[in-house]
Order: sequence, then C-alpha cells, then structure tokens
Amino acid sequence: MPWLCFLLVNTTVVQGAPPLPGAGAKPLRFDVAALAETRDSFVFRVRGEERGWAVWQYEHRTDVIVFTAVSELRPAETESLRVTLNRRTGAPLASFHRIEFFAPGSDTTLVEHDLGVQGGAVVGRRRVRTRDGAVHVIPVKVRLPTGAVWSDYGLLAAPVANAVPGDSLVAPAYSEFGDSLATLTLVAEAPDTVAVPAGRFGTVPLRGVGFRVYVTRSEPRRVVRGESLDHLFDFELAGTGPVVRSP
Repeated sequence: MPWLCFLLVNTTVVQGAPPLPGAGAKPLRFDVAALAETRDSFVFRVRGEERGWAVWQYEHRTDVIVFTAVSELRPAETESLRVTLNRRTGAPLASFHRIEFFAPGSDTTLVEHDLGVQGGAVVGRRRVRTRDGAVHVIPVKVRLPTGAVWSDYGLLAAPVANAVPGDSLVAPAYSEFGDSLATLTLVAEAPDTVAVPAGRFGTVPLRGVGFRVYVTRSEPRRVVRGESLDHLFDFELAGTGPVVRSP
C-alpha cells in the first residue's frame, strides 16, 4: 500500500467534469506563495505499527515552488514525488511520481507518471511495469478547466488552503492516479491540539474524502499529522531540518 498514493486516491470524489460549488460550499483556494521553505520528516504507521518514514520539502525558486517527497514503507515499497507549482498563481506546472512495490496479489511492480501542463492541458506519460519485466507506456493529454489543481494539493498545499473551521471547500482537480477530472473537497473541522514526536501543536483538521490532515494555526504553517479515515494508516511529524537544494 503506497502511503501517498493510498491517501491521494481518496482525495477526489466526482469523476468527470467537476461541478460548481454546491449550497454551503465555497471555492477552495491555495495561497501557494505563503508556503514556508521547510524540510520535515515523518514517521508512519499501519494499524498502529511503525512501518516507515517520509521526508517532505518545500523549496522556493524565483518563479516556482518545488515540493519533493520521498518515503519508504516496509517491507517492500518506495515512493518519490516531485511537484512544481507557480509561485505567483498557485497553478500546477509539473508532477513526477514514482512508486515501486511488491504485493503478493498484484502483478504490478512499478507505476510512474511524468506530467506537465502545456496550453491548458495535462500532457505526459505513464509507465507501468509488471512482474515479468514488461513496461507499458501510456500517453496522457487531458484538457484542464480554469482554476484546476493537482489532486495532491489536498496534502501538499493544505497548509495554505483558505480554510477556517466550519468551511466546506471545493475545487476542480486533475486526479494524477485516476487520469480524470474530479472535485477536490476539504472540510475544516474544529481546532484541535495534537501531540506528535516533534511536539505539541495547535491545529485545524482538514478532512478530505478518505483522509484527514492536521495543519498548524501558527507560522510556519505545516502538516503535522495525517490519517486515513478508516484508521488504517497515520503519519506524524518527527523533526525538521534545513532545506536541501535540488538541481
């Protein structure tokens, strides 16, 4: 069960053209320019048992913000993600995601996408490797509606969502794993104080379709805890270090 993939496939709720906000719902916006440069390490658990780690990093460039994440989930899963966002508008620019795993019930051993946004459309390719070594390459080209984001903004950009307790927020999104347009939904719940290995934090919980993340209320805004709503999986902030500049 790749951890980030597991959470992200539960981020979106409607396949096909994203609907407009319904009664009581507000447009979901992300102030990407407000993301702090940080490098955070997390510990994560499956059914309460520690099973691995992850490192998230937000790096500022002149015109973009680069988010990278690497993780390992024992006994045999590794994952890497690199997402580029327009620093001024928050628009998605590129996403590379690679997951290698071995699951006894699956013939698939690798899934990967390499996507960019060009002329208002997502373009790129997917690669799938099966246990016999065969690699299948699938081209991607999907037109994006105005204001659409990557579905993983529900995690990586959660710290700068325009959410206050009681809000129900929606945005059009492109599901990187589902290769489809969908609706990203976040509900801001009552403030909560959480204790994690890195300390105690006052947070606003943001609930998606299948997950909840706890975002700090004070600067620097960051995710300090996440969990699947079925309580199968959770991750917690373990420490923070200096940003490592990428090529």
